Amino acid sequence: MSVLRRASTVVACATLVLAGQQPASASAERDCVSTRSTRYLVVFDRGTSADDADTLVEAACGRTTAYYPQIAVGVATSADPDFGERVRPAAAFSAQAHRRTSKSVPLPGGRQRIRADDHTVPAADRHAEQWNLRMIHADAPWTAAGRDKVVVGVLDSGIDPAHPDLAGAVDAEQSAGCLTGAPETSPKAWRPTTSPHGTHVAGTIAAADDGRGVTGVAPGVRVASIKVVDDRGRIDPEAAVCGLMWAADNDMAVTNSSFAVDTGEPACSGEDRTAVVEAVSRAVAYAGARGTLNVAAATNDAAGLSPVTKAGPRTRCATVPASLREVVTVSATTDDGTKAGYSSYGLGVVDLAAPGGAGGDCVLSTVPGGYAPLCGTSMAAPHVAGVAARLAAEHPGWSARQLRATLQSRARPLACPDDYDLTGDGTQDAFCAGYEAYNGFYGHGMVSATP
Repeated sequence: MSVLRRASTVVACATLVLAGQQPASASAERDCVSTRSTRYLVVFDRGTSADDADTLVEAACGRTTAYYPQIAVGVATSADPDFGERVRPAAAFSAQAHRRTSKSVPLPGGRQRIRADDHTVPAADRHAEQWNLRMIHADAPWTAAGRDKVVVGVLDSGIDPAHPDLAGAVDAEQSAGCLTGAPETSPKAWRPTTSPHGTHVAGTIAAADDGRGVTGVAPGVRVASIKVVDDRGRIDPEAAVCGLMWAADNDMAVTNSSFAVDTGEPACSGEDRTAVVEAVSRAVAYAGARGTLNVAAATNDAAGLSPVTKAGPRTRCATVPASLREVVTVSATTDDGTKAGYSSYGLGVVDLAAPGGAGGDCVLSTVPGGYAPLCGTSMAAPHVAGVAARLAAEHPGWSARQLRATLQSRARPLACPDDYDLTGDGTQDAFCAGYEAYNGFYGHGMVSATP
């Protein structure tokens, strides 16, 4: 499986109450300890000014490196191992510190160094191999006026701007790298280095309909490369927050998040990651209020996920961004429309289904140097992002709420399978709750590019 398999654990209340937070004096007596510098995500009371956030961080032996006053979330570094406790009553979390005692996350799509000479791309037309486009009724030519004004933010491992199917689609001016939690706009910061994953996702959304290679769901729209996946395939929460905020503040119509935020623990492990949930929740809500529709993959853990609400997840199995109610979460199906065995699911979490493939029938799309088939919920989500981009082009000015409602109303309902024994061993491999029009496997159904 080529998708980002590592799911983030989020098991605590998504509403973080930091009542009575008062900035401490920067000159307060501190016996700061200097060890290994570590990066932290820090969540403050809403309304905390940048100056007050700096004061709290400095008093706790840290330094602020990025701050988003719109949502009162910041990024800080500190060499003091007690920084997380010192910065109270703000809430801090360090993915770097946590994974020092955890195993490394495997790189999605295989680890490889992308070289500058990887751009000799075969010109053969492979549109006939795109069963996925036929499944969602996106295989006919689409030439909506104003489509070049629609930008989809691809929060991923970077997009290859030299690929001939994407060269006219990548918006370099709106691309940024977010690995440190602060946006950096140099091409080096947002281009792919070790993973074809983001280029594959971008191709599914916007590959040119030019009679060669593959065609995207919404050819003619633009994609911004927002790099949040590092060279080891990890997505730190501060990178995800940075990416969502960058897309929102640059007025992107849609974002695609084919990942789960990494906290060093698998989904359903029961670890408390309150600050992570709150920070990403605030960023998603802010983006939605700005008019950006956020689409996310359901993850490849075959897990029964629970939604994160104001009261917290209903069970101890949730992940961000997929479990957030404001996100359009997408499960993956095989070429016959059945939920792929790897795809996570959950009533109240999954909104739509889309082709993700399995076995020998994966989704063909762009990669640096050519084309490749990959399977996963990472491949399913950009189908929905692409259809959302088509709607945004056809209906300029629509809100994120309007885009979401239309995606749901156009979906083709898929009933829960009568028998979900994929291995033939007499045991159900997952249980589908709900009814035909809305259930935990497929949400409102298979996404459709046409009414």
